[in-house]
Amino acid sequence: GPLGSNKVHRAPELVEFYQSLMKRESKKEGAPSLISSGTGNSSAARNNMIGEIENRSTFLLAVKADVETQGDFVQSLATEVRASSFTDIEDLLAFVSWLDEELSFLVDERAVLKHFDWPEGKADALREAAFEYQDLMKLEKQVTSFVDDPNLSCEPALKKMYKLLEKVEQSVYALLRTRDMAISRYKEFGIPVDWLSDTGVVGKIKLSSVQLAKKYMKRVAYELDSVSGSDKDPNREFLLLQGVRFAFRVHQFAGGFDAESMKAFEELRSRA
Repeated sequence: GPLGSNKVHRAPELVEFYQSLMKRESKKEGAPSLISSGTGNSSAARNNMIGEIENRSTFLLAVKADVETQGDFVQSLATEVRASSFTDIEDLLAFVSWLDEELSFLVDERAVLKHFDWPEGKADALREAAFEYQDLMKLEKQVTSFVDDPNLSCEPALKKMYKLLEKVEQSVYALLRTRDMAISRYKEFGIPVDWLSDTGVVGKIKLSSVQLAKKYMKRVAYELDSVSGSDKDPNREFLLLQGVRFAFRVHQFAGGFDAESMKAFEELRSRA
């Protein structure tokens, strides 16, 4: 991931330490058992329940207070949402993050807003578009910045590229399935849709997948050169097949290859 050397590893010693502390805690005289629920003494359970009811009513009071005092604030946000219209998706992103920030002042967004005439459909669509666009941009960056690590041996290296291609295909196909519906819904709410078109981010992602194919074929070619043995070696044949299969899959997905990936393909084929 983007964290590189700060990778997260499971720490069984931490888990064990936590569990031993919990066990010790539950053995203490008179303390309700934290591990097995319901076996603690009944007064503790009762206090717990009362605490929860108090919390619940505190929450409801807080919501009620917001409904009573934040009316003008909510109305002004609603007006902004209704009036909003964008030609540039970046402006929409800025608006959505501003809106999220403003709404975070409410004690509980959904609970408070349902008491007002809030343009929920439009607000949801704005957030969805922002989220979807950012997701696609992240994916595109992941593919374009992908580097085949020469320190990795062949099999895990190819697997890595294959996994990335699968992720790309799934995201793009999922988007294409709902694209027409999304476009008509977004247009209705003044949300730009050009990024959804084949010339937008989707097109960029398809192009970057072609770069991925090039890297994959180069790795296979390199491997074929370093694997000694006759051309009839079953390992060689399997490796070549893998390379060609990946290339074909990307070719179908992207609707073609560019000059560089064609060159990589020719090189791969010449090793057959």
